[in-house]
Amino acid sequence: MCILQKKILLRYFIRISFLGKKYCGWQIQPGQISVQETIEKCIGNLIKEKINIVGAGRTDAGVHATSMYAHFDTINTIQIKDFIKKINLYLPVDISVIDLVNVKEKSHARFDATSRTYKYFITKNKDPFKIDQSFLCKYDLDLKLMKKAAKILLKFDDFESFSKSKTDVKTFICKVNYAEFTQDKEMIIFEINANRFLRNMVRAIVGTLIEVGRKKISVKDFEEIILKKNRSSAGFSAPAKGLFLTDISYNWGKIK
Repeated sequence: MCILQKKILLRYFIRISFLGKKYCGWQIQPGQISVQETIEKCIGNLIKEKINIVGAGRTDAGVHATSMYAHFDTINTIQIKDFIKKINLYLPVDISVIDLVNVKEKSHARFDATSRTYKYFITKNKDPFKIDQSFLCKYDLDLKLMKKAAKILLKFDDFESFSKSKTDVKTFICKVNYAEFTQDKEMIIFEINANRFLRNMVRAIVGTLIEVGRKKISVKDFEEIILKKNRSSAGFSAPAKGLFLTDISYNWGKIK
């Protein structure tokens, strides 16, 4: 009798950074170039095995990431330092692997994540070196009003007003842990952390906060927009190029 020996799968978490300009977003889409598919192919070619990568979340077309996590399974034991060096030679210049860690077989890049952090960059001056990584806002903005409005986000948990219309999500409930504006010379930076984000949520929030800063709507109007739970009540979606996924937290702390 022939006994088939089951192959042991090893699970790895991979930390990635990328510029989103050339990509349709993280997720694989027919006929388009995605970050997920690009990485899958490069890793598969390197370790000579077909793999599937599961990301910690999705990013829209044009959105960037300085710290994105994903996991994949393989029958190969990977030499981490050698792998990182070689995979970065395989990958295009706008995608980089920062780290790779062997984890427990049930660890999950998406479901184990406890929070995500995004930053949105708004520049007041035209700068050709930042044109693809920030939103050039030509209007005068009242930053004090924008800061005041941003704090209101912490009072609510239903953000349907900032969700992409006709989405198939089951719930619009998100827990926002903080939402803050800072300014570095001519750059205004909005940072927000939550347990989860709806599709287009951060960009819709930023676009609406810009309208507060322009005094087109009041801080009270911003609160009422949230209460209406209607996307058409909120402001425009700020361009994707200014948005960066900057951190993902896990309940075990550092990946190990």
